Amino acid sequence: MRVLTIRTGVGTRAARIEGDAAVELPYDDVGALLASGDDWAGANGPHHAVDRLDIAPLVVNPSKVICLGLNYRAHIEEMGHDLPAHPTLFAKFARALTGARDAIPLPAGATQVDWEAELAFVIGRVTRNARPDEAAAAIAGFTVLNDISMRDWQWRTSEWLQGKTFERSTPVGPVLVTPDEVGGVAPDLVVTCEVDGELMQEARTSDLLFGPAAIVSYVSSIVTLDPGDLISTGTPGGVGAGRLPPTFLRPGQVVRTAITGIGELVNECVPERPST
Repeated sequence: MRVLTIRTGVGTRAARIEGDAAVELPYDDVGALLASGDDWAGANGPHHAVDRLDIAPLVVNPSKVICLGLNYRAHIEEMGHDLPAHPTLFAKFARALTGARDAIPLPAGATQVDWEAELAFVIGRVTRNARPDEAAAAIAGFTVLNDISMRDWQWRTSEWLQGKTFERSTPVGPVLVTPDEVGGVAPDLVVTCEVDGELMQEARTSDLLFGPAAIVSYVSSIVTLDPGDLISTGTPGGVGAGRLPPTFLRPGQVVRTAITGIGELVNECVPERPST
């Protein structure tokens, strides 16, 4: 099953994909749908044409956005790091999220804006200190995320947060796909990122050092995970910072992030508007 969050005239709403239509559901977003515990297939509402949707971030206001760094061998090697013994974790704030077709604002104060295509997943139940089987059952489904990173800010210190959570910098969506549609909770999917049609990243999610269930088990030993929490699994090789010479995003460029079996994000880079 596939669900997403759309923008309507009265706010955001969760919706279920049925063929060429999105069936509106009585929840503000996918996070609220998951928290309700209701049957995704049970509710019915207004129908919208899929090709005319205004797609919001998959989860509008998650209580946690947790991301992994250094989780693909090729990316670890290109960045000059040793293989980690434990997951490398950092966080984002909810305001960092943006929709699957929304523009990515390039801040005036950041000159090294980089792409990072990632497989992400959403937690479907309250989870704490999860054993492997419990961790797998906590994964509601998978989605696509691009961890757009302001490298010049990220590398100001040894902590990454300041380069990872600029507002509206992280497109996520377009849909949440349940594990049964992509081969289970350890899917082998192709992740790609293109910039203006040029392929920059391509890898398989089977190359992840720490898989989704292992991540849930590890993170839930630190903090309780709640329905709607978003976890991103890290990016493969091919980022701009790892190229010779380093290459970064410019206004007008279009970033296309895709994962087989899930969907794609298409986001144009635009100069950030001055605050008023």
